[in-house]
Amino acid sequence: MKIGIITQARATSTRLPAKVLLTAGGKTYLQHHLDRLAETGLPVIVATTTNPDDEPIVELAGELGVPVFRGSELDVLSRFAGAIREHELDGAVRVTSDCPLIDAAVVAEGVEAFRAEAADNLYVSNCIQRTYPRGMDYEIFSGPRLLQADADATLPADREHVTSYLHQNRTGDMRLLNMPWDRGDLSKYRLTLDTPDDRQLLTALIEDFGAAELNCADLVAIMEKHPELHALNEHIEQKKLGE
Repeated sequence: MKIGIITQARATSTRLPAKVLLTAGGKTYLQHHLDRLAETGLPVIVATTTNPDDEPIVELAGELGVPVFRGSELDVLSRFAGAIREHELDGAVRVTSDCPLIDAAVVAEGVEAFRAEAADNLYVSNCIQRTYPRGMDYEIFSGPRLLQADADATLPADREHVTSYLHQNRTGDMRLLNMPWDRGDLSKYRLTLDTPDDRQLLTALIEDFGAAELNCADLVAIMEKHPELHALNEHIEQKKLGE
């Protein structure tokens, strides 16, 4: 079974424009993200848009030797479907590029669970019931099922949010498998990049604590030891589905 990681990236983010191209510790956040994903040993594809604003993302991925698929800016489902077709994936891991400290071992655990059953109707994620910090999110699903969703989904939210057709069980036969963290619920922490306050926290973690080399448990340990770090972005509300 050929499984690949597809990460979506664009420069036209609203709350923090071109956020993945900003830098910390001498690297763009996108490079941090891609470096972490490479540790899974799985092929990684950047799914970006045909918008000229995204040329820097294409160029950076090229410099790093990461393939790029370019598609619709708003119809992200069709973008993922195109990447799956082009790379002939039997299964896909969906992540987002605003997770520069995503833990490869966390993703790999989900992939192992998916491979163990390799069922066409299986959807595996660690955020169906969230226990990991934001920034560690992944979703894993069958390539053919995502292609079928692309063919059948008509709701604008399903086209924009890629996997809602699957995890909302529009077909009536999907089986959802949640992967909780054995350390308990630590979802209060935000290790994702969406706002200037998120950037302040991530920059501090990377430049002052060597976060680029740390796993999820190590990062949480730092946050627990330094509540002033958590205070930097604990007030941020995540955008809701459809916003």
